[in-house]
Amino acid sequence: MLALLHCGRRVLADRTVQSLNKSYYSSQMAKRVAVVLAGCGVYDGSEIHEASAVLVHLSRGGATVQMFAPNIDQMHVVNHLKGEPSQEKRNVLVESARLARGNIQDLSKLSAKDHDAVIFPGGFGAAKNLCTWAVQGKDCVVNDEVKAALQAFHSEGKPIGLCCISPVLAAKVFPGCEVTVGIEKDDKYPDTSDTAAAINQLGCKHVSTSVAQSHVDQKNKLVTTSAFMCSAPIHEIFDGIGSMVQSVLKLA
Repeated sequence: MLALLHCGRRVLADRTVQSLNKSYYSSQMAKRVAVVLAGCGVYDGSEIHEASAVLVHLSRGGATVQMFAPNIDQMHVVNHLKGEPSQEKRNVLVESARLARGNIQDLSKLSAKDHDAVIFPGGFGAAKNLCTWAVQGKDCVVNDEVKAALQAFHSEGKPIGLCCISPVLAAKVFPGCEVTVGIEKDDKYPDTSDTAAAINQLGCKHVSTSVAQSHVDQKNKLVTTSAFMCSAPIHEIFDGIGSMVQSVLKLA
């Protein structure tokens, strides 16, 4: 009889732990994350490997995802085979739909109140279509809808993830913030030093961080990683984006 009582208590305890674990993981799975794209393709849109890595890590983290992009013309279109601009015109939202498998919304419909976090993959589109950093550097202008989205999530105290060149968006919108675009004065990060210098000139702080890691600005809830700002094997870039996504989900 005593053995049965102990067994019953053990079963009850196990069920309580299972219930708590289920509750915990359910809360983790409830994270709603917006991903903002900038086209399709490294030279004039979102970097495809980075965008895919973001989505894989969000899926692994149990998040639900909705993708968005501004309904605007690209700055220009680049022939990715030749690496040269072409004469055609393309729309950022239409091109981003390729990455989203058609499941994407106009950025104007993004509401910070309906999401727990937002992530911006990199690629030249972040510096050409979401802002004008590619041609104006630190004097660039951020797209109005992009700026509004960043400010909305920031004011709600919700985390913002940015990788590759997209951390410059935060540097323009949030004076005094901390971001990383890689390690300065390192040949593996050929464009980091100049970009970091411009970020510092904006009154922000660049923090040198390796490609497989991310940097967290706790005050502003910004999580950044260098991704393809580094000439690294793709698995290291994938790991760095994973670090960024995990930190974003923890802050959400």
